[in-house]
Amino acid sequence: MQEPVLKDSEFNKFSRYVYDTCGINLHGGKKELLKARLGKILRQRNFRSFRQYYDHVVNDKTGHELILLLDSISTNLTYFFRESEHFDFLKNKALPEIMKRENASKNNCLKIWSAGCSSGEEPYSIAMTISEALNNRGKWQIKILATDLSTSVLSRASAGIYETKKIEKIPYELRKRYFQKGDNRWNGYFRVKKEVKKKISFQRLNFMEEFHFGEPFDVIFCRNVMIYFDNPTKEVLVGKFFHNLADNGYFLIGHAESLTGIKHSFKYIQPSVYKKI
Repeated sequence: MQEPVLKDSEFNKFSRYVYDTCGINLHGGKKELLKARLGKILRQRNFRSFRQYYDHVVNDKTGHELILLLDSISTNLTYFFRESEHFDFLKNKALPEIMKRENASKNNCLKIWSAGCSSGEEPYSIAMTISEALNNRGKWQIKILATDLSTSVLSRASAGIYETKKIEKIPYELRKRYFQKGDNRWNGYFRVKKEVKKKISFQRLNFMEEFHFGEPFDVIFCRNVMIYFDNPTKEVLVGKFFHNLADNGYFLIGHAESLTGIKHSFKYIQPSVYKKI
């Protein structure tokens, strides 16, 4: 059967629909990527054309097809302790400062948000970093919210099971302390230990929807996520992060990202690190 052609008009429809529903900006340079990703769906599910698949997604009232579409176009490149300077900053600067604050020490609770957590490496790295920093000071409760748009990566993240090659760059002592080696059919895999997993709650979240949390976060990680958004979308989203961050809390973005060119209320601290003053 002949490969379906993705017409410009069809690409524009998908692009507008994805932008309106989740803020991801699929510019013209993404046409071939979209064709390849969606072409796989067309073949697997016997859709005759991209237009037929588009109509199917848009007319699905359950929202399930939209989730499958977004899962297919999401790129989830990540690894443990990615951009390690952020974890050094968390351990050596942010945590000591937060723990001295009257409201934090009164509640004995540290609240962190990993926004765009992908397959879980980031929130687990945060949990390990905090555990190492606290050094068994058991009075502190750690609450990490890990969110992502993709249900497929959230499923992998909540399972906390990784191939050996995924964790081999983690220092041996940390691997020993926080991971359990698999055996039998799980040979070649490691699972995050329960005492780490219990600090994290995983949740699907679309940044374009309204979201409100009961208490503000002490630190928000949103790294290498906003590269998919245009400036107007970034501006709205950064405003939401500011609103959900505690006073004097820290906001961390990817090293390749910047808030330059958009209106925001954060104070610049150092490259990719901002503070709510």
